[in-house]
Amino acid sequence: EAVPPHRPGLVKMSSAEPGRFFCTAGRGLEPFLAREVRARLGATEVDCVSGKVFFRAAAGPGELRKLRSGERLFLLLKKHSPLPVSGNKGKMLHEIKSLVIEEPKYWLDVISVWRRLRGREGKTDAVSQENTLALKRKSEEETNTASKRQKTEQVRAIVSEECQVEAGERCVAPERMSGQECWTESKTSSEFPSKGSGESPTANEKLSFSFRVSCRCSGAIAKILTSQEIGRAVGIGLVKQCGWRADLRDPDLEIFVHLNDIHSVVGIPLFRLPLANREYIKTAGLRSTVAWAMASLAEISAGALVLDPMCGLGTILLEAAKEWPEACYWGADISDSQLEGADGNIRTAGLMDKIELLKASVKALPLPSESFDSVISDIPFGKKFKITNDAQLLPDILQEMERVLRVGGTIVLLLSQDLRKRMDGLTKCAGSDSPEATADGDSEAAPAKAPSVNGNSSSLARGVGESFLGSRHFGSLVPDGVYAVSLGKTDAFIYKYRKVSAAGNW
Repeated sequence: EAVPPHRPGLVKMSSAEPGRFFCTAGRGLEPFLAREVRARLGATEVDCVSGKVFFRAAAGPGELRKLRSGERLFLLLKKHSPLPVSGNKGKMLHEIKSLVIEEPKYWLDVISVWRRLRGREGKTDAVSQENTLALKRKSEEETNTASKRQKTEQVRAIVSEECQVEAGERCVAPERMSGQECWTESKTSSEFPSKGSGESPTANEKLSFSFRVSCRCSGAIAKILTSQEIGRAVGIGLVKQCGWRADLRDPDLEIFVHLNDIHSVVGIPLFRLPLANREYIKTAGLRSTVAWAMASLAEISAGALVLDPMCGLGTILLEAAKEWPEACYWGADISDSQLEGADGNIRTAGLMDKIELLKASVKALPLPSESFDSVISDIPFGKKFKITNDAQLLPDILQEMERVLRVGGTIVLLLSQDLRKRMDGLTKCAGSDSPEATADGDSEAAPAKAPSVNGNSSSLARGVGESFLGSRHFGSLVPDGVYAVSLGKTDAFIYKYRKVSAAGNW
């Protein structure tokens, strides 16, 4: 990766250039996100690692908010190789502080770009001007020793309660978990002291910029330093260097530091809430990012008829209808409570004219044969809703889905590990010995076309994650891809099929 020669890893802050970003993603969704940023934002320098996608894009906040397969979006400040690990904690903490702490002028540039991307206006801009003056003043004069000591003591005084998690890691009461993974996080808080008896509290608030440090550590460095130690060191450094006020609950700025065996990353969240928190979903069901990924595989085009025969709360239909509004959507479920929840979600999203609901069993759908262009469904396998252990039910479901699907159409299913084993068993029973070709999970292992997100087609070629390229058939359905994804505490698999002929052979 090309970096400025004068300071490796330092991200340029020029507003005339495309910004550098990274977005977190649930395990298995990184390739979907990489293809989405290319298709939606025209992103370049796209780099996939476990749990993150780095990219450069000339995009505003409105465009960035439209990302549907990511969890949380950050402005990228630093991206370095892993920090060297030694037994000297003091030396390691100095290296980490050197990674984050910069001259006030650097943070002025960072805050300027961050505010522009967030689109803040009005009163906040006035506060920003006050903060600019304060930072400039801090760069020109030393803070007196007593004030420094007071800041340091107050930063040390308030540290979040920690809890043990996996070996070598600590998890510190994070404000919001994505549900995809657990990370170590440290948040340091303090009250910024009075700058002088001649200033009122209101003036102090305007002149002090509040911040919070969130630290995630894993791998070798987590065996030497805790996230609390790192967060405390960085927080104290920023208070001393910039004169900011640390605030755990409602900071102006959150500084995200992630250190592992792959890289050292520093970033600032662009939005307070994760991208995965959809404002149009009243009652959450399936993870919205997974639902969007499934819809992106279904090759939805303008005028298409799309069916979810086990729609539950309707998350898949909502994600599809929001992204590809020129299609028509139908949802069926046997549960009255699920249909009621789906109806509430549809009304909240304002999609009553796009999505129709009906009560029906997936084994006997009251719908004409070959009437739908795509069938997308999360086959229930949770604690509250799940299909019976009868292995015969899965082929019954597939057969009914095949019946209502037109030739050339696609079926996209979300299956548990157990249901996947049954699916593979059905594959073997189909009588074909063709091998299963798989990629190793690397986003670059097998090239794939980017999904279109402009309302015309949601086609996403094979090659994302684990690909199933065998020629084995289920009746008239041909496997067209398998994609391993995480649902938090459990893993799941997205299966894609294409109907190649009218005649089934079950």
